[in-house]
Amino acid sequence: MIVDLHSHSTVSDGTMPPQALADFMGERKVEVFCISDHDTLGAYGNFEAPPGSRYITGIEINTTWRENEVHVLGYNVPREPSAINELLLYNQQQRRGRAQTMVDQLRRAGYGLTIEDVLRESDEAHSVGRPHVAKALVRAGMTENIDTAFRDLLGRGKPGYVPQLYTTPQRAIEAIREVGGIPVLAHPGRLRDRILIDDLAGHGLVGLEVFYPLHEPADVVEFRAKAKQYDLVMTAGMDFHDIRYHTRGVGMEVDAADVAPFLDLVEVFV
Repeated sequence: MIVDLHSHSTVSDGTMPPQALADFMGERKVEVFCISDHDTLGAYGNFEAPPGSRYITGIEINTTWRENEVHVLGYNVPREPSAINELLLYNQQQRRGRAQTMVDQLRRAGYGLTIEDVLRESDEAHSVGRPHVAKALVRAGMTENIDTAFRDLLGRGKPGYVPQLYTTPQRAIEAIREVGGIPVLAHPGRLRDRILIDDLAGHGLVGLEVFYPLHEPADVVEFRAKAKQYDLVMTAGMDFHDIRYHTRGVGMEVDAADVAPFLDLVEVFV
């Protein structure tokens, strides 16, 4: 079965508009997909599923905990305004403030960037992110490409680095569950401290993104075991943003039995 339950459009920090991303899913024969933009549901209502594909509503909430950047995917969240919107607004405000601080620090380091430059890169995005700062630096000729922007200017210890100060994963899990959603821990292999899986499993986590392009076979074995230990459903996603940097595109082939328990929990739209 080909699924992709984790992708990003121009509504957050992806480079494809929602409809183009949905069409890309259809081209790659993805049977079930989710556009899980950061801290916004803005993609929904702006695309139709291509023939042969179905979709699930979803979101990716950025959180921080014990110096870890922790992303919590929320599936089956309502498109209409709900109790989760207050949390999303808080994160969006934190994103805007973080972008401004990055610009301020870069200007003190001699890079003549403005917040207006960054916002032009974010265009229709509801959530401003570090990739928009990187794109603004590239467009202004201050760095060669996105990779060098992150490596030389925006990474930890560099002049434009600003730590994330988002909500906590515990609060994100609670907010997702409060509106009838399914909270899933995204790309656990990227955690600095994997003990967080155990912590969050005891705090209402429902699923684990076991299948992810950067997970090694040993990671998949480990996360399968964690899912079984805590009775968590398993999900799969490419975390697609931009074909220039995510050359494998969208769609991940998995055993249908592995994702069936998750699909049984959510509403799937055509």
